[in-house]
Amino acid sequence: MRLTRKRSITLELTLLFTVASTVVLLTLGLVISSSVEKHFEEQDMGVLAAKMKLTRYTLEKFKSASDLNQMTQLLNDALVGHHGLDLIVYDSKGEAIFATPGASFPKEFSRFNAINRPNQPFIWQSGAQSYRGIADVLPIGTDTGLKLVVATSMDIMHHLAFMQSFVQTLWMFVASAAALSGVLGWAAVRRGLLPLRTMREQAQVVTAQQLNRRLKLDSVPVELEELAQSLNDMLARLEEAFDRLNDFSSDIAHELRTPVSNLMTETQVALTRVRSADEYRSILESNAEEFEHMARMISDMLLLAKSENSLTATSCTSITLAQEVTALFDYYDAVAEEKGLHLTLEGDAIVNADRLMLRRAIGNILSNAIRHSAPNTTLRVQISPEADRVVMRMENTGDLIPAAYLERIFDRFFRVDTARQRSDGTGLGLAIAKSIITAHGGTISADSSGSVTLFTMKLPLVPIET
Repeated sequence: MRLTRKRSITLELTLLFTVASTVVLLTLGLVISSSVEKHFEEQDMGVLAAKMKLTRYTLEKFKSASDLNQMTQLLNDALVGHHGLDLIVYDSKGEAIFATPGASFPKEFSRFNAINRPNQPFIWQSGAQSYRGIADVLPIGTDTGLKLVVATSMDIMHHLAFMQSFVQTLWMFVASAAALSGVLGWAAVRRGLLPLRTMREQAQVVTAQQLNRRLKLDSVPVELEELAQSLNDMLARLEEAFDRLNDFSSDIAHELRTPVSNLMTETQVALTRVRSADEYRSILESNAEEFEHMARMISDMLLLAKSENSLTATSCTSITLAQEVTALFDYYDAVAEEKGLHLTLEGDAIVNADRLMLRRAIGNILSNAIRHSAPNTTLRVQISPEADRVVMRMENTGDLIPAAYLERIFDRFFRVDTARQRSDGTGLGLAIAKSIITAHGGTISADSSGSVTLFTMKLPLVPIET
């Protein structure tokens, strides 16, 4: 089994910082060593060029080749005080006609550079010594037409020894500085990541019982502010979800307690003595009603639980709203006729929706309106396309909804009149309607003034083709 090694930001940033620092130090070291070496070369070239110029000036004094026997004395006089410099002169046959004591020149190398690379520096070794020299072809006199190959050099061992020591010291410094950069980089990264560790410590205290804790944005760097804000938003969503779950659980326990208590009471009373078959039948019928009520409530709660986890309409088709409302009118016609209600419909539009889900939403609102309408009144449904939305308004005359309750009537298990809880259904109808309308990308609201209550639903419009 192959184990995957976890990445370490501290290690990666430390290595990156060390590598970057080492590259910079190496580049700086190369520039410095190159500059120092070039300085020595320029210094040597200044001396050698001055030596060559002095030799040229001396040779220009000769009038003819017969004067060359005076060259040794003149050049020796010219070289007085120039210690560490060597000079050699070759005639046209390549024979050395003058050389300072101990001069060591590569003959062919000197002639080649004099002809092809005049006054350009070249380096050679002789034994354990290293030399830098230049060579040139110099005329004798001004009108003789005779030329000599002149090469001059100097010992550069002291320069090389200095450069070797300098380079060793420089690279030791670079290596030490790179190691120190690694240590300092590690410390800097650890210090820079301290806010992350602080955020981790703050996040560790967050539990299901302490979801109200938030990260302090004023104590984190600018670079981590967005991350901290995202974590706070996540905690807020979790807190909201936990609150909804707690409320939902409390509502379920509260709503199921009454029918369960009724069933237990009736059953215990029935068992206190022997009863007739008709009495048992009556008790069973009463229990069956309670079971139906519980089954309906559980079904509604399952739908709401699904809506809490992003309920979506999956089987959407083009639906003519007038047809759906008319079908619901037919379904509730007997109830409306019993109360003397007159159901009216105006307008039409097409929406893209799940037929069963949308019918249930409209049916829940219509059922609620019929239940709370005053007898012998009119319940109006108006459908009208507006811009890119379809607006369905359902207006009834009857019980007033206090303004303080208008926003809460879509909450699950909420009832305006708590005295009618058992006769008012499960208390989930409007909550289910809102979740279905929301799942279709719409909105629902309510308004109540005087004795008139108005429900307004808005859904995306599908244009009617002509």
